[in-house]
Amino acid sequence: MSDLPHENDQPDPLDPFEEIIEAETDRDPDLAVIEAGSRTLRTQGGAPQADVPARPEDPEVDKALREVEAELASRWGETKLEPSVSRIAALMDVLGDPQRSYPSIHITGTNGKTSTARMIECLLGAFELRTGRYTSPHVQSITERISLDGAPVSAERFIETYQDIKPYIEMVDAAQEYRLSFFEVLTGMAYAAFADAPVDVAVVEVGMGGSWDATNVIDGDVAVVTPIGLDHTDRLGETTGEIAGEKAGVIKQGATVILAQQPVDAAQVLLKKAVEVDATVAREGLEFGVVARQVAVGGQMLTLRGLGGEYPEVYLPLHGAHQAHNAAVALAAVEAFFGVGAQRAEPLDIDTVRKAFAAVSSPGRLEVVRRSPTVVLDAAHNPAGAEATAEAVREAFDFTRLIGVVGASGDKNVRGLLEAFEPIFAEVVVTQNSSHRAMDADELAAIAVEVFGDERVQVEPRLPDALEAAITLAEEEGEFAGGGVLVTGSVITVGEARLLLGKG
Repeated sequence: MSDLPHENDQPDPLDPFEEIIEAETDRDPDLAVIEAGSRTLRTQGGAPQADVPARPEDPEVDKALREVEAELASRWGETKLEPSVSRIAALMDVLGDPQRSYPSIHITGTNGKTSTARMIECLLGAFELRTGRYTSPHVQSITERISLDGAPVSAERFIETYQDIKPYIEMVDAAQEYRLSFFEVLTGMAYAAFADAPVDVAVVEVGMGGSWDATNVIDGDVAVVTPIGLDHTDRLGETTGEIAGEKAGVIKQGATVILAQQPVDAAQVLLKKAVEVDATVAREGLEFGVVARQVAVGGQMLTLRGLGGEYPEVYLPLHGAHQAHNAAVALAAVEAFFGVGAQRAEPLDIDTVRKAFAAVSSPGRLEVVRRSPTVVLDAAHNPAGAEATAEAVREAFDFTRLIGVVGASGDKNVRGLLEAFEPIFAEVVVTQNSSHRAMDADELAAIAVEVFGDERVQVEPRLPDALEAAITLAEEEGEFAGGGVLVTGSVITVGEARLLLGKG
């Protein structure tokens, strides 16, 4: 049990957590007014995850899955939105509101949502709770989006779930102005699968935004907001404060809110919403955070400050300071779910926490898929994510010459993405993935030339050719010289490269 703080206690100037607060928390005096009205959460006194699934080996199952995928693809894609939860609410109604049959942890933010969700899932599973996890987008298989007990549902179960609710989907389609979208149907499938399992808790990542996201028909007992940055500005807002206003929609009456470090304008909006709905708030850098971290083989060793005290010697097999902060957020979310810092003062069992974090995986997030030369995959797709990835690469890998393979979506801030990677890429091979959203390779190359200069840019429109070119460039350093390849720019690019490189 942690010691109780006393009102007159002065902080130890050498306390590492106080140093973190001093260094990382950008406070604004105006926040005091907001915080005075909110309750802050302060302490008083699983099995390894499955990898990305491959296509079904049974030809009949594979055919049935492709038919479901084709039916889903005939609907509005994830980039075409009509900001409303009316259709998904109608589907939940005819299904008997399955999403209300279990508690949930709802995750929003700009970057780090999927990794944080996977960490939360691992922690809950280690404490012997049956979990359901809904995340997006998928790396290789659509079945990744719906997980039970830490593993994607089987193709058979995915097909069965779709067939079970298909009559209700058609019923709602007939009654609405617009048919249910691809994402709305998948969300309905996830909530139905979780109720059917049944799960003890659902871990749900928003698709985009918060208020009108299809996932927002749940009332999360815990709402998690990972770092907010500029992405989807055409739909969510031009500033981080405006974007936070949309994402704040996941904060429900009486919930507990776990806030990662945020820009000041975003923090103001989120804390104001917490006040309005009488939510309890825990903030990274104040109520919880990363006390210490050291690079370790295959990952990093952490000391985390949770809501219930310190958790030393926690090994996380993921690279980068951003993943350490995701781990702190995930730990606080699970503590809040169990009532640590509110109903109970004791921290979670340290051995169970260590076991859970050691089992975490996050495919496509600084994932090494080949050696000699080393090929790393990372799904960074916006400037903030690219900056975090670039810093992690500097810290975790000793490349003497790093070649980038970049295939991005046309609706992203591609220049900002390339500028974040420019300092670490010796050369960049620009390409495009198979998605209709992919930026044309020549268009991407034109921007890359402005950022890198003509001599550092190579164009290979086909991803297999781009991988081969990058590996050849990296091999010019020699077998033991430290050349490497980083494939990035889009989850789709990473997923397709993963398949081409024999993963899945």
